[in-house]
Order: sequence, then structure tokens, then C-alpha cells
Amino acid sequence: MSRRTNACHRRSSAQFATEDRNGFRNLGYSGAATLNIPIFSWGATQSKVKQAQLQRHQAQVELSAAQRQALADFEAFYAEARTSFGQVDILRNSVDLAADSLRLTNLRYKAGEATALEVVDAQNTMTQALNALHDGEVRYHLALANLQTLTGQF
Repeated sequence: MSRRTNACHRRSSAQFATEDRNGFRNLGYSGAATLNIPIFSWGATQSKVKQAQLQRHQAQVELSAAQRQALADFEAFYAEARTSFGQVDILRNSVDLAADSLRLTNLRYKAGEATALEVVDAQNTMTQALNALHDGEVRYHLALANLQTLTGQF
């Protein structure tokens, strides 16, 4: 009979009922709560604050370095533009002088007072002056482009 009683109890325990066989209430309330209170965090909070301070300081140092570099680049590009602008004027005068020299040498050659070698030499001088002028203009425009890129003004 004890087997049968155990079987009945097993069956009844799997069923939902408001009262058990003896008339006691089966319904009730239950709850669970967990509370975590860190008593000692081994300095984790202070470490995070210190890391944030160090990262902020590192960002300030990098910003300052970038600003100094940008200012140095600006000064260098400005000086380059100013120098190359003055150089272009000098090179233009040089081209004008070489052109006058070539013209005069050609006149002297036509008059029979200059040799063909002098004409070729004057032509070479003119070509070199033009090449130098073009190089100077490229240098000037490159300096302007660098300034415009750095300042963001086109």
C-alpha cells in the first residue's frame, strides 16, 4: 500500500490545485532579490579616473603639437611664397635681358659683326632664362597651393 500512496503523491504533486488533500492552501507568494554592494573595489574607480585624466592630458599635448606644427608649416609656406614671388620678378627681368641680348646679337650677326657661335650662345642663354622663369613660377604656385591647402581657402 505504501507504493500506491507514493504513486498518488507523485501524481498529485504534478497537478495544480489551490488546496492539497488535507485542506491546506497550496497557493502562496515567493520572491527573490539580489543586492550587490561593492565594499571594496580594489581602486578600480580611481584607476579609471586616473586613466581618463591621462588620456585627456595626452590629447591636449597632441593638440598643442599639431597646432605648433600647423603654425610652423604656415610660416614656412608663407616665406616660400614671398621668396618665390620676388624671385619670379627677377627671373622675368632676366628673360627680358636675355631676349634683348639675343635680338642685339642677331642684328650684329646680320651686320657681319658677330659669329654664329655668339648667336647660338645667346639662344642658349635665352632658353636657360625661360626655363628658370618657368621653374620659379612653378615654385611660386606650389607655395600658394600649400598655403591654400593649409588654410582651407581656395
